[in-house]
Amino acid sequence: MAGPFSLADCEVIGFDLDHTLCRYDLVASSQLIYESFAEYLVAEKGYDKELLNVPLESWDFCCKGLVMDMEDGNFLKLAQDGTVLRASHGTKHLTSEEILEKYGRREWKHFKTMSGMVSRSAKYYVYDNYFDLPGALLCARIVDSLDQSNASQKFDFWKDMVAAIQHNYRTSAFKENCGIYFPEVKRNPDKYIQSCPESVKKWLRKLKDSGKILLLITSSHSDYCRLLCEHILGNDFAELFDIVITNALKPGFFSQPPNQRPFRTLENDEEQETLLSLDKPGWYSQGNARHLYELLKKMTGKLEPKVVYFGDSMHSDIFSAHHYSHWETVLILEELRGDTILAPSETEAEPLGKKGKYEGHHPKSLHAISKQWGSYFVDTVAAAEDAAETLVKTWPCTCVSAYSTIAIPSIESIADLPLDYRFTRFSSKNSITAGYFPKPPRSFSTHPSLGYFEDGSAGTETWSSDVTMRTHTRGAPSVFFIHVICLALVYTTDDIPSTMVPFVNANYDSYPMLYFSRGEIQDLRFKAASTHQHISARLTEAVQTMLSNPFEYLPPWDPKDFSARWNEIYGNNLGALAMFCLLHPENTEAISMAKDYMERMAAQPSWLVKDAPWDEVPLAHSLVGFATAYDFLYNYLTKSQQERFLEVIANASGYMYEASYRRGWGFQYLHNHQPTNCVALLAGSLILMNQGYLQEAYVWTKQVLAIMEKSIVLLQEVTDGSLYEGVAYSSYTTRSLFQYMFLVQRHFDINHFKHPWLKQHFAFMYRTVLPGFQRTVAIADSNYNWFYGPESQLVFLDKFVMRNGSGNWLADQIRRNRVLEGPGTPSKGQRWCTLHTEFLWYDASLGLVPPPDYGIPKLHYFEDWGVVTYGSALPAEVNRPFLSFKSGKLGGRAIFDIVHRNKYKEWIRGWRNFNAGHEHPDQNSFTFAPNGVPFVTEALYGPKYTFLNNVLMFAPAVSKSCFYPWEGQVTEDCSSKWLKYKYDLAADCQGRVVAAMERGGIVFVRGEGVGAYNPRLKLKSLQRNLLLLHPQLLLLVDQIHLHEDSPLEAATSFFHNVDVPFEETVIDNVHGAFIRQRDGLYKMYWMDDTGNSEKAVVASRMYPRGYPYNGTNYVNVTTHLRSPITRAVYLFIGPSLDVQSFNVHGNSQQLDVFITTGEHAYAAYLWTGEDKSHSVFAQVIADRQKILLERTSAVRNAAASEVRDYVGLVEQNLQHFKPVFQQLEKQILSRVRNTDSFRKTAERLLQFSDKRQTEEAIDRIFAISQQQQQQGRGKRNRKVAKGFVDAGPDIFAQIEVNERKVRQKAQTLAQKELPVDEEEEMKDLLDFADITYREHKNSILIKGQSGLAQMLATARSSAPSVSASYTRLFLILNIVIFFVMLAMQLTWFQKAKSLHGQRCLYAVLLIDSCILLWLYSSCSQSQC
Repeated sequence: MAGPFSLADCEVIGFDLDHTLCRYDLVASSQLIYESFAEYLVAEKGYDKELLNVPLESWDFCCKGLVMDMEDGNFLKLAQDGTVLRASHGTKHLTSEEILEKYGRREWKHFKTMSGMVSRSAKYYVYDNYFDLPGALLCARIVDSLDQSNASQKFDFWKDMVAAIQHNYRTSAFKENCGIYFPEVKRNPDKYIQSCPESVKKWLRKLKDSGKILLLITSSHSDYCRLLCEHILGNDFAELFDIVITNALKPGFFSQPPNQRPFRTLENDEEQETLLSLDKPGWYSQGNARHLYELLKKMTGKLEPKVVYFGDSMHSDIFSAHHYSHWETVLILEELRGDTILAPSETEAEPLGKKGKYEGHHPKSLHAISKQWGSYFVDTVAAAEDAAETLVKTWPCTCVSAYSTIAIPSIESIADLPLDYRFTRFSSKNSITAGYFPKPPRSFSTHPSLGYFEDGSAGTETWSSDVTMRTHTRGAPSVFFIHVICLALVYTTDDIPSTMVPFVNANYDSYPMLYFSRGEIQDLRFKAASTHQHISARLTEAVQTMLSNPFEYLPPWDPKDFSARWNEIYGNNLGALAMFCLLHPENTEAISMAKDYMERMAAQPSWLVKDAPWDEVPLAHSLVGFATAYDFLYNYLTKSQQERFLEVIANASGYMYEASYRRGWGFQYLHNHQPTNCVALLAGSLILMNQGYLQEAYVWTKQVLAIMEKSIVLLQEVTDGSLYEGVAYSSYTTRSLFQYMFLVQRHFDINHFKHPWLKQHFAFMYRTVLPGFQRTVAIADSNYNWFYGPESQLVFLDKFVMRNGSGNWLADQIRRNRVLEGPGTPSKGQRWCTLHTEFLWYDASLGLVPPPDYGIPKLHYFEDWGVVTYGSALPAEVNRPFLSFKSGKLGGRAIFDIVHRNKYKEWIRGWRNFNAGHEHPDQNSFTFAPNGVPFVTEALYGPKYTFLNNVLMFAPAVSKSCFYPWEGQVTEDCSSKWLKYKYDLAADCQGRVVAAMERGGIVFVRGEGVGAYNPRLKLKSLQRNLLLLHPQLLLLVDQIHLHEDSPLEAATSFFHNVDVPFEETVIDNVHGAFIRQRDGLYKMYWMDDTGNSEKAVVASRMYPRGYPYNGTNYVNVTTHLRSPITRAVYLFIGPSLDVQSFNVHGNSQQLDVFITTGEHAYAAYLWTGEDKSHSVFAQVIADRQKILLERTSAVRNAAASEVRDYVGLVEQNLQHFKPVFQQLEKQILSRVRNTDSFRKTAERLLQFSDKRQTEEAIDRIFAISQQQQQQGRGKRNRKVAKGFVDAGPDIFAQIEVNERKVRQKAQTLAQKELPVDEEEEMKDLLDFADITYREHKNSILIKGQSGLAQMLATARSSAPSVSASYTRLFLILNIVIFFVMLAMQLTWFQKAKSLHGQRCLYAVLLIDSCILLWLYSSCSQSQC
């Protein structure tokens, strides 16, 4: 939403009443409000009568945006960062020194709990509207009074203030003439209520006449609302508004479930029956925004009508409408009229000297600037001595720009503008003065010498209006050059995305360190309350859900329960919980839950799933979540927890490292398991690296980089930004892939943000979303949309790759349209998994900018994936269709060509290095969603049978078939959950998109699928043609061309809908089927090219046990084949079309189809034969308009070239991480000061080095350490520090030697082509409801061992516990003892007569020989 704002773009315009449409005389009304409260407190609660007398100068105390601290009776003015700018105790002004002493320069203690002035607390109160503001003065004077009577008085008067408010403003007060306020207003409305200007009345009628829907939403009761509206607008005011809602109880009106109140009808201004939904316009009471929005959809005919709401209260109107309902908001901000101490010429024509006795006899109006508090918008902060003051924005000012679209002083200020006037909206990309109309606050320009605010935003701006024009030219050259530099920096940043992820270079300050440092936490907390509030709100919702049902979300203590199901939920949810705790440290309940969560996970002997001990994916989910939480929450953990949790991370990481050599994810590239497991191992490695366990971290990191960098090189072959596993699994892959890219840039300076695949990946996400933004094209194994995210991935692409706001926009659209119930709802194990990375990667400065072609249906061809889409990412409206077609190479063009052309020989050994198990036998499959409603769908995550896709099968079968006599595509596997792809005919399976084009509103797609079937079927061609003639009319033509000796007799086609069952129909002997949707019937009919129409089988198929979805509904149409060519023609019709005739004629080269509807006539001529003399694929005549679909526009696919020096590219990136470890080694040794800890640390760092040199190296390094301490910190100190690494052996050289031996051995074993159990290789991510349990291998996380060295036994052999010198000494002594005892045996004991004595000596010799062998082995290993 970074573009201009215009009322013309909004279908619905809503208004608050009080201080918005109805403006009050602020002087008279404020005195009345004060009096009504004070009279009650004095009469009913016994307060001091002096409160009733208000000196006129006291009204200067009133300033909107003040916060009352109820605990100590102080009133505060806060800066945008939560620091205290000004303060008072009661009405007594506090000096700067008193403020510093009490509050310092730190954030106020309750600031974190405040959000958009929306918070209400028992500890503070925010005054943000004119009804509240007189109460601020009254409360301050009460504090003064209590201080005079008792200095130690506890300030507990707030309950009495609440009672006064309720007495005067309760619902029945108007009718009963209760209190002071309502009776007085009824008696003298003209005194308190300003008349509505004629310009505003005309403007409201102009809005109504232009077709806008007008709302009035007020928290005032119906009777008071009627009084105000009749007074300001006339007795016919109700004609102006389509819907009037009174007693709305804002902000609760806008809140989300479960806090929504139902609407109530009204009779004589009294509430009557409760309404479960809102069905028609009218006058109502209470209610909620969600039900209102459903009615607005019906009234506008749009699925997402755009609403703008005018209001004066940040708390009740603006924040709530913006945050909960995502409406545009216009803030009525009367402070724009009085934001300066007005000069006489600006206030009154009469000179001050002639005012006479009436001078000063009127209190200050509430909107005028306060001398005590200063500007509502900005204030100054005293700087150091001799330095200029710093101008900072106030917290209320920050809220204005964060939650308002624009701010205006009154509706009158825009009433004379045309409706299509383009306002500049508030945006971080705009100047700080943008968003205020007709001009910015005067206080922004009262400090021209300051130039810029403390946060870097511009402090002044040149502006002009019809009334005045002011130009600030002072210092113009400086300003010019500053802008030039800023622009240069912007372009530099766009050019080098890595600058947004600074390279840490081993400069860690404890924890957190994975994604951000400790110094960045405050900035993250500020963003949570401002620019990132929408993500913070989802984090809050997630944690509140967990806290409300801990037993559902906390891991079980019992290992049997933990491992009994697919347990990814525990690792997935932990990251969001930890992020919330970091952003909201005051929430001790959440922190306690997070620590309990981690204790439960640490108590498990294994994070593997009982029924899938061969699959590390659940372990990876647990490890990455646990390591992230350890990083975020390190400073909240006890010392014992830090040590125990570190052991758990090390154990799991060590196991993952070993598994990477023997599991498919270590060598099967571009598959979702690989980045998932690798990022988990990388996260664990980075945690241990920061703790100083460099050997383990070094080896593990190198393994991750060696695997992932190869995948990233291979991704360069994928030119269309797709991933062959489909959209759902793409979100699974990129969830971890993008984390990997971020982490290696941050920690090792490996930059992938300019990768060509990344630049195209947004299209893969944007062009696959169905209208309405709730579903995606479900090609391959899939749910209805995405497994993870995709908001996190989209904001990543926007921030680090595109920099244009489109990623933010699409993420926002998906977030707004998320399915809340039913199919498409994210699972509880996946919905929150990426919230922490979305928060970290979101760049609010980019705004929300739709792609330039948004709103226009577009045809897109993914040349690598072999998929065509049309009509993606549109509103779900009538005549907004979506169409997809797939016909491509198995695994995508890139992988297929790599395998079949023997590319990347150093890495790739055919199909064993890839995994296409999640694909389907779906070449030549399609989907169709007219009006955005799924009509023909994919069958989601199910068995890999041909008939579960929208394709053809043939009979009789010529090979082993799953459903004899029918035979499907060659990748169908009867005995596995996964697609057959490695061997035999399946390895060569491919389809081909022949043509994909759009001409004159007609979409044409042709595919060839013969390569997906057994050659023994003798199919010469299997051609599928799609013609989208109208948004609700799709023509499909299948042509089956047989060889002369083909044994085939019949073909059968399948068409699926996973949600709604089909029903049969027949018209004039033409058979068909239909489904029932809310907007009508979606119908299909069929016949062959002779005009014959066979009855179909309409059925449902339940999926076998173990699949996440129940099954599918389908239509099965069988066609008898004729030699050599048979054509089948299908017509798919949306609910708004009435097809009156459907005829087909054809010959061997051409097919003619004639269709007439109630409004249109179509003639489609298809040239389906191989005769290339025709220059067109098809010709369509639509209502006498001829459209040609030329052969010259046929798809031409070009193979990608092998990446040059691909091995060198990986090696080049691998060189980045070693210097980081060397730097860490130097830092660790330089921090150790005493002799014992230094030696222990050095021995641990050097444990893999040559042991003959270790002692000498430690001595040399320690001497340098002592020398460094003596010399202190200086320039010479840096030179000496360099000697740490140079003084001893390269500790990583021996590690690499050992690691290389392990790698070579593992690779030798892995390269032997052994049969792969697909069930074990492909066990996957989804929660399966029914699981059978079997015994499994011993757990891998070894418990009960003490010390990190023992704990790491699963990852490597433990280092010898005895030094080499001692081992050598014991070996020599043992050899001497052995030979002495042997000599004794041969001499003296041979003479002994006791057989028992000889046996004892033999036993001793045997034991000693065992000890000797053990010592020899130890000495050999340690090279002693």
